[in-house]
Amino acid sequence: MQKIQNILEPLNLIYYAYDEKKNLLILDKNWASEYTYPELIKVTHALSKKHIHFFIDENKSIVIADSDTLLKKIKRYFRSMIANINNIRMPIYILSDKKVKWAKNLPVFDIEPIPQDIDLSSYDALIFTSKNALYALDTMDKTWKKKPAYVIAPETAKIVKHLGGNLKFVGKEKHGEQFALEIAEKFKHQKLLYVRASKVISNITDILNTNSILCDELIIYKTVCKHFDKKVKLPKNSTIIFSSPSTIECFFKNISWDESFKAISIGHTTAYHFPKNITPVISDTTSLESCVKKAIELNS
Repeated sequence: MQKIQNILEPLNLIYYAYDEKKNLLILDKNWASEYTYPELIKVTHALSKKHIHFFIDENKSIVIADSDTLLKKIKRYFRSMIANINNIRMPIYILSDKKVKWAKNLPVFDIEPIPQDIDLSSYDALIFTSKNALYALDTMDKTWKKKPAYVIAPETAKIVKHLGGNLKFVGKEKHGEQFALEIAEKFKHQKLLYVRASKVISNITDILNTNSILCDELIIYKTVCKHFDKKVKLPKNSTIIFSSPSTIECFFKNISWDESFKAISIGHTTAYHFPKNITPVISDTTSLESCVKKAIELNS
């Protein structure tokens, strides 16, 4: 069989994520069919053109199957996954208001827009590494939608499309420095604007400015830790998902760590900011859905 990644890469998928271990494309079911259906058509057409067998499962994900043996293997996996989920008794927490099946929400921070006088007319494109930057900019200046948007990962790309923006490029590496190098290689001699939070952990602007791209910054929001009246006490053996360095900071301002807890980090950059006494498990991909899946695996 041809390497599936080579077939999928030119499609620039954002609503389907390929799981190489299970050989299936998992659909993000948080989005309506008006967004996801065009990708379904693209994927199935590409697979059919290469004579690769597949079927759509009960979750509307695309299962790659070139033999009866593989089909049986995948069916066994789904039965096992369901059994594992049913056996889970330990709570999983996401430290934001993003809803993901099997997890509870414990928001530990708020987003505060920073009002700005905005003029985007001189820029060739805009850079986004956060959905919060998109939401904040959209409240201040709708003209951003006319500019090409370069985004770090599919989760941010989905928000660009949802708000009616002009999605031009989605990073493959999903990490700040590598994302900057991807832009530098693809878009030489452009003038870009990086729309960001007051605190960032990647030196995207510096990398671009030293690689034949003029890049300015627009600081448009800040993350503010919530302050609960008293410390929150989570059940023992809880699994906590940390999606940014800010969630680490805000978590420890309100909640004491128990040695029975497990930590999931959305990526290596976030993992770097944990206290030395905590070693997180890294999610397979930079999405909260992948983090929850990893938490289920840890607790099964």
